[in-house]
Amino acid sequence: PPPSRRDFLTTLGATALGGALPSLAGAAEPAGVFPADPARELTPGRADLGTLWPDVQRLAEGNRYSHAFGSGRFPTFAAFQSAAREKLLEVLQYRPEPVDPRPEVHDRVDCGDHIREKVTFATSPHLRVPAYVLLPKGRTGRRPAIVDLHSHGGMFIFGKEKVIDFGRNHPVMTKYHEVNYGGRPTATELVRRGYVVITIDALMFGERRALADASIPAGWDRSRYSEEDVRNLNQINRTREATLVKGLTLAGTTWPGIVFWDDVRTVDYLVTRPEVDPERIGCQGVSMGGYRSLFLTALDARIRAGCVVGFMSTVKPMIRAHLDTHSWVHFLPALHRHLDWPDVAALAAPRALLVLQCARDGLFPPAGMQESVEQIGALYRSAGAEEKFTGRFYDVPHIYSRPMQDDAFAWFDRQLA
Repeated sequence: PPPSRRDFLTTLGATALGGALPSLAGAAEPAGVFPADPARELTPGRADLGTLWPDVQRLAEGNRYSHAFGSGRFPTFAAFQSAAREKLLEVLQYRPEPVDPRPEVHDRVDCGDHIREKVTFATSPHLRVPAYVLLPKGRTGRRPAIVDLHSHGGMFIFGKEKVIDFGRNHPVMTKYHEVNYGGRPTATELVRRGYVVITIDALMFGERRALADASIPAGWDRSRYSEEDVRNLNQINRTREATLVKGLTLAGTTWPGIVFWDDVRTVDYLVTRPEVDPERIGCQGVSMGGYRSLFLTALDARIRAGCVVGFMSTVKPMIRAHLDTHSWVHFLPALHRHLDWPDVAALAAPRALLVLQCARDGLFPPAGMQESVEQIGALYRSAGAEEKFTGRFYDVPHIYSRPMQDDAFAWFDRQLA
């Protein structure tokens, strides 16, 4: 007979943490699960690296970003973009050959005002990803499409479900939607506005989360998890982040590389859909989803409009006290010898870019957030595309509020008309 839920969780905990699961039962709630990552109280003199911070900061200050437009090495903005994009692809240490997506539809549900398909498709010769595709009903012709990129939030057990309202959601997702999205998951709202929407599980999340070993049933029914189970399993997966990075390093690749290329290959699949207008594709996401949106817009010229929410700063101001606020997936080895995040954002020019900043976001230094928006604006001016960049601040913590969504969706309506 199949193992009981408790046997399953105990086995997973014992394998992952040396039998530590029982001790997690009364543990404090992991940051970023319920609610979203809280703002940190920063005190004078405190640094994540302690006494090592001044040394690391001096190294950072001496770095001049070899492939930035401001380095003076590029005669034109186009030359900067070409060289910088190639350098970015190099540091990803992952560049899978193009593949036929070979999609499979596993489920198709009529949700009243839209259709929801559960699909899988190939993103490389070695990987297939699970996804939901949402199709508006009552619309004719090819539709604009949005790649909706889910967040991190310390929530590994669910991925693509973070942006979808299934009507009857897991209680954990109901809370997650309320705290992080004002109770309005973005993919469902976008399909109701007439967009085709696709969302996948990033590596390490949802159906691609870490299971202990082959003895654990694949696709274990998450509806059977209690809120305590989700907290405990999220904590186990949190410890596996560093292990994943070590394994991928020995495999000669990077976690961000796989995440970003899976997102690019998602566009490959999306443009094969007869419902989609390939000339009207956008992407968006909050937090890690904003990080993914930043890089997808930079890497893929098919993205006509990219929206980055709750993820933008210059990186040097983060070294003091904003290292431990972030996941391992946000650290791409060697990138910042060559480019800052605003430089990456500028690879999208002259295509449309919207950056929505959370003024009370404890995950980023306020000075770095402000500086990044100013730098992106200057780079877009250098590209002759000043009007295609918009940066806005909202007096909110690290969330994607309904007013922010309303502004972003109206912006998509204009850019993808």
